Amino acid sequence: MADRTRPVVNEGILTYAYILLYIALSSGQIFFNKWVLSSKEINFPYPLGLTLLHMVFSSVLCFLLTKVLKVMKVEEGMTMDIYATSVVPIGAMFAMTLWLGNTAYLYISVAFAQMLKAIMPVAVFGLGVAAGLEVMSCRMLLIMSMISFGVLVASYGEININWIGVVYQMGGVVGEALRLIFMEIFVKRKGLKLNPISVMYYVSPCSALCLFIPWIFLEKSKMEAGSWNFPPVVLVLNCLCTFALNLSVFLVITHTSALTIRVAGVVKDWVVVLLSALLFADTKLTIINLFGYGIATSSGSNK
Repeated sequence: MADRTRPVVNEGILTYAYILLYIALSSGQIFFNKWVLSSKEINFPYPLGLTLLHMVFSSVLCFLLTKVLKVMKVEEGMTMDIYATSVVPIGAMFAMTLWLGNTAYLYISVAFAQMLKAIMPVAVFGLGVAAGLEVMSCRMLLIMSMISFGVLVASYGEININWIGVVYQMGGVVGEALRLIFMEIFVKRKGLKLNPISVMYYVSPCSALCLFIPWIFLEKSKMEAGSWNFPPVVLVLNCLCTFALNLSVFLVITHTSALTIRVAGVVKDWVVVLLSALLFADTKLTIINLFGYGIATSSGSNK
């Protein structure tokens, strides 16, 4: 009996390990990016440049792991048609999400940015209905209304609200919702399933190119004229954390259910909100903040 149950127990422990890894990496990366962008020591307020570095690093590392060292394998089945109609839109939306989300940290606190992200299920559902992937119902309309109400209450309770940061964050939410919709279309309609490293191998270079073009016009001259000090060790660690986070997301998706991912996401969001109040001086939580965010996250987890 003990021998039969041991594999099940080991699998359960492994699943919890993946979830904890995802929560730790996701929370840590948010704080890491906020620190890099706002640190007076590094003086690197260039979210577009930072995101571009992440994608270039990810592209190079994926190439080394799959084509040079050959410790991981890229799955077959990718065609130019699939790449143009699926990977390019996903890569573009991924780039948009990371760029706008990181830019928001220059204007609003980590906690408030996380609260605004609670509107994500509404954006995904609305776009899903428009794309024919979701069906409108009274129950879903009620849940979406409750989430929206919760986010509005949380925003009303924000002491130092900055509307530029809000616009950037909501733009990032729309980009992420579109990316998820494109991913679903990619899997359901194209019928191609890729492992985590394969997804990153194909998507990262596309995202890097999508970021490089606006970077030339928006940040290149500023970075050349600026006096920033980004230590190579910190840069590599920051990029490695991003790469590990992206892998952990796919590991959690592979080894758990949709409900488990949703619950893990809610736990991660609350960890980020509460810890940011301790780590960053620009974060001041109020009862109204937390009440509204509680409504939004509890409604979202019931979806």
